[in-house]
Amino acid sequence: MEMIDHMTSKSPLALLPLVLFLVLFVGSGLWYQSQGVNFAFYQISAPVAILPAIVLAIILAKGSLNKRIDTFISGVGDNTIITMVLIYLLAGAFASVAKAVGGVDATVNFGLSVVPPAFVLPGLFIITAFVATSMGTSMGTIAAIGPIAIGVAHATDLSLLLTVGTVIGGAMFGDNLSIISDTTIAATRTQGCDMRDKFRMNFKIALPAALVTLVLLYFQSGVAHIGQVKDYELIKVLPYVVVLTLAVLGVNVMLVLFSGIVLAGGIGLTMLPDFTVATWAKEIYSGYTSMQEILILSLLIGGMGALMKAQGGLDWLVSMIEKISHVFGAKPGSTRAGEFSISASVALTNLCTANNTVSILINGSVAKDIATRYNVDARRSASLLDIFSCVAQGLLPYGAQILLASSLAKVSPLSLIGYVQYNWLLAVAAIVSIILAWPNVKKKNGLPLSYVK
Repeated sequence: MEMIDHMTSKSPLALLPLVLFLVLFVGSGLWYQSQGVNFAFYQISAPVAILPAIVLAIILAKGSLNKRIDTFISGVGDNTIITMVLIYLLAGAFASVAKAVGGVDATVNFGLSVVPPAFVLPGLFIITAFVATSMGTSMGTIAAIGPIAIGVAHATDLSLLLTVGTVIGGAMFGDNLSIISDTTIAATRTQGCDMRDKFRMNFKIALPAALVTLVLLYFQSGVAHIGQVKDYELIKVLPYVVVLTLAVLGVNVMLVLFSGIVLAGGIGLTMLPDFTVATWAKEIYSGYTSMQEILILSLLIGGMGALMKAQGGLDWLVSMIEKISHVFGAKPGSTRAGEFSISASVALTNLCTANNTVSILINGSVAKDIATRYNVDARRSASLLDIFSCVAQGLLPYGAQILLASSLAKVSPLSLIGYVQYNWLLAVAAIVSIILAWPNVKKKNGLPLSYVK
């Protein structure tokens, strides 16, 4: 009994592997940045940077080597982690197949064809948001729409920084809400809630920020000339619409994504002469490989997290957050304090890792524990994890999104930060929602979840 108590006591030393991982990952990024290397924080991939941290976690663990490794493997094979991995694979496959059949191009050109000149910037935001929500990737969306936005800015009197910032904001809106985004998958699986419920909670917070953004963009648009829009076939947008609709209706996410893969593949086989069953298979596999890094990292973080949890590291971290909350006047069990703690921890982690999905994975277990202690609904904690990680990610001058956009537009990453208006407004909307305890969270049986003020 003494050994069990000792092994499960709160210990800050158990968090050293996490510290080592952040030092290696962030340290390498800062070093490459000082050397002027593009995408400095992505030169040493996170799944490689975490390996020494896993070794340290195994060394710090107690018991026989076989027992330590068993703990690690049980974390890797956790039901939440494996489910997340399967969803990653299906999400990657759908995004790859839908793009291959022309879904992205069709969506972009359809949007541009219906946007009046006076609504260029709001229209650009809406198009980008829809594409990102459909594709589940802010990077892919910026890569697809960024050149179009830059062309629009050059052909009009619109500010290049404002136009590119609009694209980044729309991309982060979609990344935050998309049911096939790795951030959504990570947030919902770690907190144990349905994607549909998290989407609804998230949307109620994101919508006010998006509406204010659209109003601001309208007054900043003036009258712009879009130019000639390429031809498109509306049916190629259908897979995205079907996936979004089924997801919102609450259909099992794996079935939703599989249906999207089948529908997109069917469109390719019937409409594209060069699209064969072999092409379809290759695109599915290409989607699998596009998720390789985050898939491997999820497995390894799951194992390292199990080792840290077994040694009391996560319990210590939660207790420290509680102490800090009490210093600032939070009452024991205060839901608001718990929500601020979850939000601050994931945002700060994102500043260190420059990766919103990694930040959610690192904070997942801690956030769930905080949510339990502070009476925070799982849908709420998943939403806040995703929101504040995306807010930070979309404003980092060394984050992949701003680096990609700035390289396309040939502008300074630092100069773009102030023009990503949506992210600033989303942060304000989320903070206000915590202060006002809105939207009101109700349990699924219809009974309200009490907010302890």
